[in-house]
Amino acid sequence: MTATMVPDAAVRPSVLPTDRLLASGKCRPELRQDLRRINDFRNALTVGGLWVWVVAMVALAVWIDNPLAYLAVFILMGPIHARFAILMHEAAHKLLFTSKRINDWVGTWVVAYPALVPIQLYRRGHFSHHRQEFGPEEPDMAFYGGYRCDRRTLARRLVRDAVGISGWKNLSPLLKSVKVRAYRPVSLPIIAMQVGLWAVAWAATGRWWIYPLLWLAPWMTQWKVINRLRAIAEHGGMEASDDRRVTTHDVRQSLLARFWIVPYNTGWHLAHHVDMGIPFRNLPRFHAELIEAGYVTPGITYPNYRSLWKALASA
Repeated sequence: MTATMVPDAAVRPSVLPTDRLLASGKCRPELRQDLRRINDFRNALTVGGLWVWVVAMVALAVWIDNPLAYLAVFILMGPIHARFAILMHEAAHKLLFTSKRINDWVGTWVVAYPALVPIQLYRRGHFSHHRQEFGPEEPDMAFYGGYRCDRRTLARRLVRDAVGISGWKNLSPLLKSVKVRAYRPVSLPIIAMQVGLWAVAWAATGRWWIYPLLWLAPWMTQWKVINRLRAIAEHGGMEASDDRRVTTHDVRQSLLARFWIVPYNTGWHLAHHVDMGIPFRNLPRFHAELIEAGYVTPGITYPNYRSLWKALASA
């Protein structure tokens, strides 16, 4: 590795195009058509199942009515928020459902607004991210810049996330935007959704504090930790390039990481950046194509996330 986090050119051989991949790394049209197929039925089950898990966990905690049960649900809501974020990301790419109308409605009202995300603004900024990572319009430079750093710096950033400082930094502009007429069409529906969730949780459980404790607080704290760890594992310390191996890390996936940090195949992030039109269910297949072509090599692949985070904090 260089002083940044970019893999040496020796482990990034020039192997494209191949008989299956174009010079960009995308599959040739006859293969790409299959990889771009969206499974509407399974995605509907995924979205519905996520909400079932939310309701079931809260109901179980209330039924047990023990501090340890509430603590367990609080902890598990971190990975739940990660799932909402990834499904929102999928909808922002118009890959959650084949019908764009259904994709946008579900992505907005069932996924994004409950997760406090203005998906309209997110989509615009995220496409800027894909047009050129680390380019002049990069919306997430605050996450990706500043690496490598030392352990103390990374720890300080994670502590700010864990205690809610970063969460409040994200939440306060949403609340303040209500004062500005031009921003109200974006902010008011999200706030209304949160009030609705609070009211439903209160009415269903008889406990006013269920929503702030088991929904908002995990979003304000541990989800911010998860989000930072995932984001820097995707692009931390990399740089602008037409070679996606220079802009995006590759990490071997484990069951624990996929449960806690990178659900719904988002850990195959290099494949996503090579072709952002491939739905999340097909990213492992596309990643296998990149390995078979010799584009993804062991030299650019971290064995696990811990080793990557350690390298990111090794300055």
